[in-house]
Amino acid sequence: MTRIAYLGTGLLGSGFVYAAAKRGDHITVWNRTAEKAHALEPLGVRVAPTPADAVRGASRVHLVLKDDAVVEAVVAALRPGLPSDAIIIDHTTTQPALTAERARRLNSEGVRYLHCPVFIGPAAARESQGTILASGPQQLFDAVKHELAHMASRVEYFGERPDLAAVYKLCGNAFIIGISALVADVFTVAGEAHVSPAEALRILDFFNPSAVIAGRGRNIAVGDFRPAFELEMARKDVRLMLETAGTRPLAALPGIASRMDDLIGQGYGAADLSVIGKDVLSGDGGDHRARVVSDRSNAAT
Repeated sequence: MTRIAYLGTGLLGSGFVYAAAKRGDHITVWNRTAEKAHALEPLGVRVAPTPADAVRGASRVHLVLKDDAVVEAVVAALRPGLPSDAIIIDHTTTQPALTAERARRLNSEGVRYLHCPVFIGPAAARESQGTILASGPQQLFDAVKHELAHMASRVEYFGERPDLAAVYKLCGNAFIIGISALVADVFTVAGEAHVSPAEALRILDFFNPSAVIAGRGRNIAVGDFRPAFELEMARKDVRLMLETAGTRPLAALPGIASRMDDLIGQGYGAADLSVIGKDVLSGDGGDHRARVVSDRSNAAT
């Protein structure tokens, strides 16, 4: 029977523990708020009083924690009890630079550490669904990849660069957060125009947002800002949205309007809306502006 430890038993950690218990793993858990750990005892898990006690005898140690500072504190606390051959699998969403430094430091000190953040919600964790991202030493990933495959429907390994999974996790969460904010603003604008959220969602029957993301994403990535939807016209539309929303709170549109105004003031009003991302590839945007002006002149002739 596999002996594993889970440190961090919030919503996601508890979901992982539930699934591991169904698989028949021998599980020890620890959580800073002990009540959350003790709530899992009906699953047959053992609750440890300290991180060091939780990891004694474990072959895998799963961290599902809040942030970098908590990871550092918990790793320091568990090390006195950590078996030399155990692998720490850190599912915490963390800052890439700090993740890279931590991974290099711990592995150089003989602590086998692999960063594996996830795109998994609590319900999906209970059903072993979703995606696990992994980056770090190949030998560590190879040692645990079959176990990771039991935890999710997809496991993606990005190679030995230790912070790459952390980067992709933040990028994915940026999509989730940004889209959620925009959806909230769409509903606010619609509501002030006496259209319900359910009715407003009908717009998705008429165009595919994922195609918009892919198409404009490619243009931003290569700095192609030839006009199809001019920034000045898009700014006019945002003005209409803000006017319609009135005094209602908005999550994303005011910030977008401010960025558009900055770019229009810099002379990019005739460029495509995608120019909102011009600084992705260039600190000052000079090369992109030249491309926009040149392409627009060629199109006119």
